[in-house]
Amino acid sequence: MAEPGAAVVGLGRAESGGGPDGADADSLLPQEENGVDGRAIRVGTRRSQLARIQTDSVVTTLRELYPDLHFEIVAMSTTGDKILDTALSKIGEKSLFTKELENALERNEVDLVVHSLKDLPTSLPPGFTIGAVCKRENPLDAVVFHPKNCGKTLSVLPEKSVIGTSSLRRAAQLKKKFPHLEFRDIRGNLNTRLKKLDEKEDFSAIILAAAGLKRMGWENRIGQLLGPEDCLYAVGQGALAVEVRAKDQEILNMVSALHDADTVLCCIAERAFMKHLEGGCSVPVAVNSLLKDGQLYLTGAVYSLDGSDSLKETMQTGVSYPYQNEDGPNDDVQHVGITAKNVPGQAQEAAENLGVELASLLLSKGAKHILSVARQLNDAH
Repeated sequence: MAEPGAAVVGLGRAESGGGPDGADADSLLPQEENGVDGRAIRVGTRRSQLARIQTDSVVTTLRELYPDLHFEIVAMSTTGDKILDTALSKIGEKSLFTKELENALERNEVDLVVHSLKDLPTSLPPGFTIGAVCKRENPLDAVVFHPKNCGKTLSVLPEKSVIGTSSLRRAAQLKKKFPHLEFRDIRGNLNTRLKKLDEKEDFSAIILAAAGLKRMGWENRIGQLLGPEDCLYAVGQGALAVEVRAKDQEILNMVSALHDADTVLCCIAERAFMKHLEGGCSVPVAVNSLLKDGQLYLTGAVYSLDGSDSLKETMQTGVSYPYQNEDGPNDDVQHVGITAKNVPGQAQEAAENLGVELASLLLSKGAKHILSVARQLNDAH
């Protein structure tokens, strides 16, 4: 087990920082030519340009960490990529952007899969785990304006201006904050949505995740960043997750070098909050988390579809625990689907408990009713 701060956990390099003169990794991973057992390590991803950029960034880091290994990217389409004429919240499938990739993982056609963490359900199918959560990009939502509205903000757009978003969470919060605006579904990948915005007059602006725009190199299109006072973000937004087979220790050890401890703890708290609420993309649930000076702060909220009814609370907990070598039967404990060997177990438990306690608080104040009404109305439309 690597010590805290070790550059690499388990593969390819010495834990001291590595190189050919470091600890012999061959005892763990027999290598013939390149890769594990002489084969390429296959990395699954969606076909969209953003998914490829995200996967390429993860693979680039892995290649730097493990220069002796060979990585091969396998791209495929998912249900969510194929159904573009229906709102995500209407399709009723929990794993819209992950199922086909997980099927390939189960059949050993790929060894690991790179996802946007917000696409992964809080309960993963048996046999899978999130083996790495990479350092989070800006998790906030961003407004991209039609060229004719360049330089404006949502508050000054004309009455009845139409804003495009496929997210119930965004629409619920922004309807309440900006009642003069109208919100309409817009689907498709980032390229498609920006094209619909720019080439037609249907939308005055669209709402997208700032992280995706930044990764695509389109940061200059961000006309307005929506802070927590305007719009709390989605659980896991801005973070990349690497999903692996839970029993594949070699791959799990390899990818765990990618974990960012602060992001792991924030996302465990957020996912635990969502899971305890039994939330999903068919109901408006939103969060904001912050780790500062050993304290983890979590704000969580639920909304009615029109935003008129809502509950929002903030709680905090200490997560400053020393790292202990936790090899043994509890070594691969999952916290809401995440296996983070190199993050203190007590800190992960504290983060998960924070999410559960915050959800319990909202449930005690009537969150279940708000969410069940939202779900029924969404299903009926």
